[in-house]
Amino acid sequence: MNKIEQLFQQKKDILNIYLTAGFPKLADTVKIVLELEKAGVDMVEIGMPFSDPLADGPVIQHSSTEAIKNGIRLEMIFDQIREIRKHSQIPLILMGYLNQLMAYGEKAFLEEAAQCGVDGLIIPDLPVEIYQKQYKQMVEDLNLDMIFLISPQTETGRIKLLDAESRGFLYVVSSSSITGQKADLQQAQKSYFDRINRMNLRNPTLIGFGISDRKSYEAACRNASGAIIGSAFIRALEKEGLLKQHVHDFVKSIRS
Repeated sequence: MNKIEQLFQQKKDILNIYLTAGFPKLADTVKIVLELEKAGVDMVEIGMPFSDPLADGPVIQHSSTEAIKNGIRLEMIFDQIREIRKHSQIPLILMGYLNQLMAYGEKAFLEEAAQCGVDGLIIPDLPVEIYQKQYKQMVEDLNLDMIFLISPQTETGRIKLLDAESRGFLYVVSSSSITGQKADLQQAQKSYFDRINRMNLRNPTLIGFGISDRKSYEAACRNASGAIIGSAFIRALEKEGLLKQHVHDFVKSIRS
């Protein structure tokens, strides 16, 4: 059992915040994660900037582009996580794309992720069948959690498969969209969430995509174990002023 699994046993209404490594500035990652923990966030998802982020909306795409311009590289991200681990044991998830793993070397990437202090991985374009054949044994041997995504279009049988292969939690995409789109969690998605909850899945669930404020966070918590917020937080980091203040003000606006 790693930190992610322990968190879900100990808490409910989990708040998971996404940030892009190397944004707004190259060295900001460590500072942001530590301030998020101080502000009461339960878990942090660190995005690995990528030139073609298929699941990401314009806000996160822009942050990736800026981070790449800043000079961020995977080696730096691993070093930043090592620095975080000197000060914090907050559960950390790395989010990225399969090409990034392949370019680095899949075995080397997974070993480095585990060694530096990563707890889980979200790789949206990794088919579960490929995961089962090529990566599952390595991931589990390294005590990493692989987290899969489901959407309103995911068929029941496939949801059960993705749930069986996920560890930590199952990522429930609120709607058929890219990140950053608004979602009316109390109306349009209600039947979808009810269907998921009736399935008695093995993993707890977190709802992401479109969670942007206190209302949508609380709605997500009524339908799952918590929520993931990304684009709205990235927007907050782009404001003029002190980064530390932006982090705390944003978290307070979601829950206090």
